[in-house]
Amino acid sequence: MLFRQLFDPETSTYTYLIADPETAQAVLVDSVLEQVDRDRQLLTELGLTLTYCLETHVHADHVTGAGRLREVTGCDGVVPDNAHVACANRFIQHGEVLAVGSIKIEAIATPGHTDSHMAYLVNGTHLLTGDALFIRGCGRTDFQSGDAGTLYDVVTQRLFTLPESTLVYPGHDYRGLTVSTIGEEKRWNPRFTGRSREEFMQFMGSLDLPSPKKIMEAVPANERCGRMPVA
Repeated sequence: MLFRQLFDPETSTYTYLIADPETAQAVLVDSVLEQVDRDRQLLTELGLTLTYCLETHVHADHVTGAGRLREVTGCDGVVPDNAHVACANRFIQHGEVLAVGSIKIEAIATPGHTDSHMAYLVNGTHLLTGDALFIRGCGRTDFQSGDAGTLYDVVTQRLFTLPESTLVYPGHDYRGLTVSTIGEEKRWNPRFTGRSREEFMQFMGSLDLPSPKKIMEAVPANERCGRMPVA
């Protein structure tokens, strides 16, 4: 398996390139519009064909590159089931497996940050957690129909029950961290360690975070596969 972690410095977003070297089929997870040229160049250099652009959720902090990549590569855009993205080619459900050559990408429903969010377990070893679980943190739950109690449940019951050696690759990091493991996060993530569900809900409700800088443009654009709505 070919696996690359790519970074957008403006929004601290990680994009993941996953490919089967035998078939040269590839998927990009959580692409960023401003990084489409970078991603296309890497695909060309590695001799890969982009089969899917896959999203963990409808993002509020950056505009997806999926629409543009679909135009120039012919790939399919895949989003979580129940996401309000009418232009998607395909919706993926909890437990469904997306095949990219011999690589198996299993969708794990992880709502809470938003009401339609997926984590993706790649070949049983690499977990792309989107904004559900960060390295020593988690995504906010105060907009886009988020729910702190739901996030606590899915992280503790669906992610923390995976093997402790499972590699954790988040959708963002703001401190330069790149990878963790389920074992580390169960032990050291301050959002969850030692907190009951009720304590977690109280903590998340007290954060009083500012809105993402791009939320007014990003959410409507991402509901249109990266295209800005016409006024």
